[in-house]
Amino acid sequence: MESKKIYNDPTAYFPKDTPVYMVIDLKSFFASVECVERGLDPMTAKLVVADPTRSKGTICLAVTPALKALGVKNRCRIYEIPENLDYIIAPPQMQHYLNASAEIYEVYLQYISKDDIHVYSVDEAFLDVTHYLDMYHMTAKELGIEIMNAIWDKTGIRSTCGIGTNLYLAKVALDITAKHASDFIGILTEDTYRETLWTHQPLTDFWMVGRGISTKLYRHGILNMKDLAAASVADNSLLFKLFGIDAEILIDHAFGVETVTMADIKNYHSESNCLSSGQVLMHDYNFEDCRIVVLEMMDQLCLDMVAKDVITDSVTIHISYSHSWELYPITPPAHGSIRLPQRTNSDVIWRDAVREKYNEIVRPDAPLRRISISCNNIKPIDNFGNYQYSLFDDDGNFCSIQNLNAALIRQDKTRDLQKSIIDIKRRFGKNSVLKGMSLQDAGTMRERNMQIGGHKSGNSL
Repeated sequence: MESKKIYNDPTAYFPKDTPVYMVIDLKSFFASVECVERGLDPMTAKLVVADPTRSKGTICLAVTPALKALGVKNRCRIYEIPENLDYIIAPPQMQHYLNASAEIYEVYLQYISKDDIHVYSVDEAFLDVTHYLDMYHMTAKELGIEIMNAIWDKTGIRSTCGIGTNLYLAKVALDITAKHASDFIGILTEDTYRETLWTHQPLTDFWMVGRGISTKLYRHGILNMKDLAAASVADNSLLFKLFGIDAEILIDHAFGVETVTMADIKNYHSESNCLSSGQVLMHDYNFEDCRIVVLEMMDQLCLDMVAKDVITDSVTIHISYSHSWELYPITPPAHGSIRLPQRTNSDVIWRDAVREKYNEIVRPDAPLRRISISCNNIKPIDNFGNYQYSLFDDDGNFCSIQNLNAALIRQDKTRDLQKSIIDIKRRFGKNSVLKGMSLQDAGTMRERNMQIGGHKSGNSL
């Protein structure tokens, strides 16, 4: 592959054995997909991705660069866009965006092995290009431009690129430096990071520094990464007091250091052992209607557990009251956990348990708006497909053989039914089988089955 030499290319001077990482970000991805579909230039068209069927308070999922240049902020709400602006509102089509993301992943695979690619989000990916530069006889910047052009040629979507000598520097180069570069490429080494960004503000521009972290640092006079580095050298006990073990990450990042490699990411296996589901209701729900939605969500979590061959003995539910309620500021959300004597993924058992807990913890006179349910401490069913059953009932009394056998039969029948439902949904669509409660006006399952990530998929199911 022949490459064109690029002037002002700092990557040409990287030492031969230096690790080199790249982060590719797709500019205003959702909006760009919508523009391409309409035959518009994503860089000049005025378009936002938002659901017009929701209220004007709905968040815009993406805003084109042309609107950003006019002062429209990314992730704004529709009512925040000036009324005098002429723009297009595109309803979300999440499945289309996932398909476009898969196309772009195929572009990466033309240059880089999947073992050296980490998909960070639907519109962003890390690439370890360390061992590819000699093979292609390219510098990192040349390879970055090659990949960016290939994405444009295949999809019509513009991208930006961050290049760094570790994962952190590549991401910071993308987030802070690339957006100000004429070629949309940012490049950082540990030295140039300290030379150019050590006094950069605000701290929230830096990867993994959220508002909560920056606020704590500001309170102690730490306004930028140089201050943070100085504080760690003088006495790092304050940082460890504020952030615990996470202070180690902050201190490394203050100096532009990152010890995690692509191999570490690929070898990482999460210790998390929970399944969760949450939703914000489209309007205030009363006690009875919200209970229907809670039971729908628990039913779906049980199907998810069956599909994954896992079981649990603990579920937590968290219900938030509406902001419109006069007692909202002084009344904490309803929160409670359920613990069963044995693990199961039976929808019959968990629906009854969740219904009882809901009735116990939720105020019947209050409007409700947010729901979160978590299945905790999930464990795989053993290699023979069997559950771990208890020999004791809920009161700690020894179960008779007859009662235990009856319980085994009931749960096996429930599991077979759940597996049949999963199979039908996979073949004919998520809405091909619905419980009666989902056909009630308060039910949200039918609509949620037509969404991806809480937004319209663009497909009819």
